[in-house]
Amino acid sequence: MSDFIELIEYETAVVELSQPQAQRLATRGKSVITVQPAGQTNHYSITAHNLVGTLVVDDLRLLIRPKIRPENLFLLLEVGLDEHAWRQEAFDYAKRADLLPSVIAFYARTLETTLARGLLRSYRPEGDRLIALRGRIDTAAQFRQAGVALPVACRFEEHTPDIAENRYLKAATRLALRVPGVDSEDRRRLLQQVASLEDVADGFMPADYLDQIAITRLNVHYQPALRLARLLLENLTLADQRGQHAASSFVVDMNRLFENFVTQRLRRALKGHLEVRDQVSNNYLDTRQQVPIRPDLVFRRQGHEVYVADIKYKLTDDARARTSDYYQLLAYATALDLPEGALVYCLADGGQPERTITVRHVGKLLHTLAIDLSGPPTEVAAEIAKAATWIKQRVREISPLTAPVRKEPARSPALV
Repeated sequence: MSDFIELIEYETAVVELSQPQAQRLATRGKSVITVQPAGQTNHYSITAHNLVGTLVVDDLRLLIRPKIRPENLFLLLEVGLDEHAWRQEAFDYAKRADLLPSVIAFYARTLETTLARGLLRSYRPEGDRLIALRGRIDTAAQFRQAGVALPVACRFEEHTPDIAENRYLKAATRLALRVPGVDSEDRRRLLQQVASLEDVADGFMPADYLDQIAITRLNVHYQPALRLARLLLENLTLADQRGQHAASSFVVDMNRLFENFVTQRLRRALKGHLEVRDQVSNNYLDTRQQVPIRPDLVFRRQGHEVYVADIKYKLTDDARARTSDYYQLLAYATALDLPEGALVYCLADGGQPERTITVRHVGKLLHTLAIDLSGPPTEVAAEIAKAATWIKQRVREISPLTAPVRKEPARSPALV
């Protein structure tokens, strides 16, 4: 019976499993894989989905690798670091295949660099009863102890590192330290950073709490570490210890990674030309606003929608868009009253899937636009630049800028 299975995303393999193993794997891994009987006794067909990483179910370990190059997986993380910063982690991942230790190494080194610049602090309002006055007297609290002069009820501002950013990083660091098999050097780094965060409160932090932390010029240097912390808090599951062995499951959604990567890179490339808005939710398909639509990308110029795109990570086998994707894009272009739109696809195996169709009777153009991830990061950057240029050109052709018509002021009848 198998205790280790390795797949590539969207790949199918037939493996030998006991019936209890197959049942547990199908139940606990239902969002990651599909498990079906393969026709032979104790043989099952396992198909990977769009999640990559490691899934641990009891004594069975399933490793799913992405189709794209290892360094490009780290590129898609889009944490805001220079591309050379994660070269070592990508190299380690290529050698040992397990994504989690490489991500923890990436996080440990990024956190070390971030906190070396100094622990972020901020002022927080506090209240306490003190022997000596600090700040100002809390009049209401002081009156509640009538006739007692000391201690004095005070209100003051505490300059403290116990703030949301540091709590978030500490929660992710504590979680990473519970993962078995972390490299000793990376564990040392994480322990050192826990020590530097000793004045920061411990506690559970949900992954989406990062959405509440505003990035400003004061904390922008924390952004890469915070994004990696979110990756751990969002995707890492610590499995129950079995005997003397402990294990961790860690999978990342390639669809989401690719969508976020394309969005952020296009926003950067088109800055000053087009406003790029993602997951726009205030649009509707119908006139009575009963059917909401949520395009992945809406491009605006001078406050008006001028182009729409939907991002799809997986191409079909013949490198053409799926029919349902065209239907979806047509609905977006129609609802936004645009003459065309684009499906932005990931291309991992080379080829040229660009294609344009014209919709009968309405004449709308539906394009497919590929982002080739088969090359090194420098070539991927060139692919994004090419896509941004293509979008700018399409917008110029379908919605050219024209000088506003200057209206003559209306003449008063008395002056005619």
